[in-house]
Amino acid sequence: MDHIVRGVLDFRKNVYPEHKDLFGALADSQNPDVLFFTCSDSRIDPNMVTGSNPGDLFICRNAGNVIPPHSNETGGMTASIEYAVAVLNVRHIIVCGHTDCGAIKGALNVPALKGLPHVKEWLGHCRSAMEIVRERHGIPGDEPLDPKYLNEAIEENVLQQVQHLRTHPVVAAKLATGKIEIHGWVYDIKSGNIRCCGRDSVEFKNFNEYYADIITRVSKD
Repeated sequence: MDHIVRGVLDFRKNVYPEHKDLFGALADSQNPDVLFFTCSDSRIDPNMVTGSNPGDLFICRNAGNVIPPHSNETGGMTASIEYAVAVLNVRHIIVCGHTDCGAIKGALNVPALKGLPHVKEWLGHCRSAMEIVRERHGIPGDEPLDPKYLNEAIEENVLQQVQHLRTHPVVAAKLATGKIEIHGWVYDIKSGNIRCCGRDSVEFKNFNEYYADIITRVSKD
């Protein structure tokens, strides 16, 4: 805890005073433009990766950047989606997976997760992605997926979580009226690169290619 305590002391002494006006403006309200789903993995920092400030992202995190399909059972992810879309009126939703994801490593061979009953149940939300990988490579359902399929499974998991997101009524309504856009990302921890999909595409492209129009626009600012 030493470095955590030291960090808080530094924040109070140096960081907060430097951004006092920003925190003052955020004290009573928030108006984020983006709902950002990502993994709980300690190596992922959404604000650092996106160069954003407090108040810019409404962040939801869990093992495997999972978004359970809509159901009548209330859960933290469902409530967060509903609040961010219906109340905060976010205009973009990013589902961000990452390389070397421990959750997806577990999903490759769920029966091996002995002594982790809640993890096994949670990773059931990744099953469709794993089955797609199996079908694509002709792997029987009773065999674990080889680790060589990890990166493919990580991308497929992002695509499937995007599909789950679309089942939430508040998201479906905003998509139908063009008031929201969904983005699928996979962040490469080692290189810092991001691969992206969305806009009804299942093909991942490099960040600069996917957002070429926006990059051209902002480079002129």
